[in-house]
Amino acid sequence: MADKDIEEVEVDISAQVKFFAERLREEREKQRISQMDLSFKAGLSQNQVNCIETGKRIPTLHTILRICKALDINPSVLFETRDTERQQAKEKIIRLLSQYW
Repeated sequence: MADKDIEEVEVDISAQVKFFAERLREEREKQRISQMDLSFKAGLSQNQVNCIETGKRIPTLHTILRICKALDINPSVLFETRDTERQQAKEKIIRLLSQYW
């Protein structure tokens, strides 16, 4: 992969992480749950929740699922979809995750 391609992928990933962080904060605030309450419900530290919401930390799949369970939301709520191919990939991932959620 060319350096330019790698840079484009990194920019895209950074944008997705930012979108995820913003959506997580919006969902938490919509439910009027503090970071501390969410951290307790999800079994995380308040610092972890803060770092995820500010984009300083990228959560593992396990952590994403714990957060979604604590907020009682589908993980797809936190991810951006830009085109049909991405939507199909997201739906496939969600179906796979749903088997374990």
